[in-house]
Amino acid sequence: MTAVETLRRTPLYAEHVALGARMVPFAGWEMPLQYPTGIVAEHRAVRGQAGVFDLSHMGEVYVRGARALDAVDRLVSSDVAGLRVGQARYGLLCNERGTIVDDVIVYRVEPETVLICVNASNREKDVAHMRAHLDRGVGLDDVSLETALIAVQGPRAAAILASLAAPVAGGSLESVAPFGVVGANVAGERAWVARTGYTGEDGFEIFVAWDRASRPWTRLLAVGRDRGLAPIGLGARDTLRLEARLSLYGNEIDETTGPIEAGLGWTCKLDKEFIGRDAIAAAKERGPSRRVVGLVVDGGVARHGLAVVKDGREVGVVTSGTFGPTVGKNVALAYVPVALSKIGTEVAVRIREREVPARVVKTPFYSRKEKVGAE
Repeated sequence: MTAVETLRRTPLYAEHVALGARMVPFAGWEMPLQYPTGIVAEHRAVRGQAGVFDLSHMGEVYVRGARALDAVDRLVSSDVAGLRVGQARYGLLCNERGTIVDDVIVYRVEPETVLICVNASNREKDVAHMRAHLDRGVGLDDVSLETALIAVQGPRAAAILASLAAPVAGGSLESVAPFGVVGANVAGERAWVARTGYTGEDGFEIFVAWDRASRPWTRLLAVGRDRGLAPIGLGARDTLRLEARLSLYGNEIDETTGPIEAGLGWTCKLDKEFIGRDAIAAAKERGPSRRVVGLVVDGGVARHGLAVVKDGREVGVVTSGTFGPTVGKNVALAYVPVALSKIGTEVAVRIREREVPARVVKTPFYSRKEKVGAE
C-alpha cells in the first residue's frame, strides 16, 4: 500500500474532491489544503462573510458518570468544575512535569456527561493519558471515529447556521453565548452545537454522527452561497488562527513547553489540584527564561523552525509564520529570551541565509473586537 492509501478519510472526503479541493496528508488524514479560489480568498471569506470547515479529523472523547466533572477538572488546567450544563472551556492537558500534553476544549453537555475535543495528532496519546489518570467509576469513550465535526466561522456564521438549525430545547442558535453548547437539529440531523472556533471570528462547531455529516455540510453550502459562505481548507485555517494568535500544537506548544512561557498561564487555575499544577506554579514563581512573542517581518515570510537572530547571534526560533491577508503584513510567532520580548524590540529572522529585519509587536495581530469597535 502507498502512504496515501493508508491515510484516513473523513466522511466528507467525496464532497471535497467534488469541490476541486487539493488534498494533502495531515495528522494521518487526507484533508483539503485549499479549494480552487485559493488560501487568501478563503481567508478573506471568513473575515468578511463566512466559511465552513471539515474538522472531522479531530478527536472526541466522552467522560461519563456522577464524578465525571470532578475527574476532568483534575485532568485539565482550567476551571472545569465550575462549568454549568451548556458551557464549554478551553484548557490544557499537562503531565507531572508541567508541560503540555495537548490543548483541548471541554464541554459539559449533560449533568453527568463531559465532551472533550482533542487534536487529531494527539488522540491516542491523549486517550491513554486520560485513562491513566481517571478514577474508577468514571467512564471514558473515544468516539472520534464515530463523530464528524463541521465548523462555520465568520460574521455571517450565526445567521447562516440559524437558517437551518435550532436548539432542541427551543430558542435560536443566535442567542447561544460564546463558549456555550446546546443540543440542536442541524438540517434534520441531531448534533451538539457549540459557539467555539479557531479563527478569531464568531462561529460555531457542529458535532454530528459520522455517517450523518453529509447533509449538514451540503445544506450549509447551499443556504450560505448567496451570503458569501465558502468551503475552507487547512491553509486558510492556519493563516486565520495565526492572525488571531491562537497556539497550534506541534508549533507553539508541545511536551517540551510549559503554559507560562507559551503565554497560556491564563488557562491554569493554580488554586485547584490538577496534573502538573505544582510544576506550573513553580515555573510561574521563578519566571520563564523565554516567551512566545509576535513578530512583524519586513521583507520575507518567516516559517516554522527558522532562527531568530540578534546582533548576528541565534537567540530564538520561529514557531509559526505567514503572510497575514487581513493585516497585510508578514507575521510570525517565535520563542525568544525574556529580555528580548518587549514590544518594539528589533531582531531578525534568518531566511535563506539572509537576516531579514523583524520587530516584536503586540498580539493578537488581528482582533475581531477591535475591528467591531472601529466600525
